[in-house]
Amino acid sequence: MVLGLDTCLSSCSVAVLDGERMLASAREVMARGHQERLAPMARDVMAEAGLKFDQVDRIAVTVGPGSFTGLRVGIAFAKGLAFALDKPAVGIGALEALAAQAKGLVFPAIDARRGQLYLQAFDEGAALMAPDAVTAEVAAARIAELSQGRPFTLIGSGSVLLADFAPAATVIAAEGADARDVARLAAARTPGPLKPLYLRAPDAKLPA
Repeated sequence: MVLGLDTCLSSCSVAVLDGERMLASAREVMARGHQERLAPMARDVMAEAGLKFDQVDRIAVTVGPGSFTGLRVGIAFAKGLAFALDKPAVGIGALEALAAQAKGLVFPAIDARRGQLYLQAFDEGAALMAPDAVTAEVAAARIAELSQGRPFTLIGSGSVLLADFAPAATVIAAEGADARDVARLAAARTPGPLKPLYLRAPDAKLPA
């Protein structure tokens, strides 16, 4: 039994998976407000599934890259829940969770602002490159190198920034990962410490 959570990007998502069966899920698009919405959404999803939190076997959450505030909200909630319930936790990369929404050769891309994208590549779920922060031009070159003329899918908020470089690609402008995919991926992973995945320094700076 896996409770999946995602708050890394422009959505908040919760799902409960029992083996192969998805018991309940909810997802809302939101640019901010994850901290206020996550706990009530988790409560409602668990109630819909007819479960108490202590019946969950593990907690799964996306750990980035993404919004610094959003990913910290999800990780803090997952850590607190895992500690309170004495259950293991599993961290799933936001790019991998995005890629799980498509099949075949997939390039999940997140708009990282400041002229950069967070990019990774997967072929039938297997990672072809580590997540990286790159410009659209560098991303396009890597996609061309890895695709070698094969059809592929671009998914995520950064996909529209790459569409002009890959006019033949299938483009899915997803607002965020789906907690159902987070739960499915986590079901096959070994639990471990939850650590945020930062690919660059935060935009916010401390005052001088």
